[in-house]
Amino acid sequence: MRFHLTRFAVATRFTLIEHGRNRFAMILVGLFVPVWTTLAYLAMPDTPARMRLHATGEVLAPHGNELTEISGALNAVTLITGFMMFAATFSGSGFDRRLAMAGYPRAHLVLAKVTALALVSAAVAAYATAITCLAWTPCQPLLLAAALFCAGLTYGALGVGFGSLLRREVEGMFAIVMTSIIDLALQNPISSSGADSPVMRYLPSYGAMQASTAAGFSTSPVPGYLAIQLTWFAAASLIALVGFRRSTRSSLPLAAPTPLPGPGSDKVGLPAPRQAATPSPAASDTEAH
Repeated sequence: MRFHLTRFAVATRFTLIEHGRNRFAMILVGLFVPVWTTLAYLAMPDTPARMRLHATGEVLAPHGNELTEISGALNAVTLITGFMMFAATFSGSGFDRRLAMAGYPRAHLVLAKVTALALVSAAVAAYATAITCLAWTPCQPLLLAAALFCAGLTYGALGVGFGSLLRREVEGMFAIVMTSIIDLALQNPISSSGADSPVMRYLPSYGAMQASTAAGFSTSPVPGYLAIQLTWFAAASLIALVGFRRSTRSSLPLAAPTPLPGPGSDKVGLPAPRQAATPSPAASDTEAH
């Protein structure tokens, strides 16, 4: 057990260090979330927008600016978590490949990425919920935080998948941005009010949008829609797992790595370096003559 915990802790530490080095992502978390959600709140009129919430069947009339701020918070959380996980996966793919080729267990590397994703999503979701509560008070703040957290998990897993499968950084950034924009623009409660298109039910953040809207303007619990969002997270995680296995395998024939130390050792095993062949004394004498 200590053997596995040590390797999991080491892999998690390296993953979190990689996130900490992403200064631009830290700036986005600190500035983009409050700026985007605040602009969404201030730019839209506070005129009541009559709508039917699909999750509960209730007819609601929330203020338009509050409704738009929820969409802005979802958009900010999905973009930031997707970007952070993509950047960490894309830049660290070579390091992960070397670790896997050296015999480091892939399961520990995957669990470390899941742990980092959960921590990042929880931090960004809590921050976005706190910013929202500064402007107005949702009916269910904890449900709002849970919906944002689940949306962050989904897009973070997509970011890992894009970082593992795509070859260039610009491709992954474009994929994350366009997925989030199309996903949330079609589900904007103001523009899609009254619409019940079956297409929206198959968008990646449908469960989170329904749950966060219910959290803002209804007292009805909607655990089923959080479950829908977690199903999307599971599907995105499967894509990420396939991409990770593909990016950490080697197409070159390699010598068998040195076995990892036993459970009683805390050192990570790496392949022993090759030693240069030393000529025998007899061969040296022959060359001398």
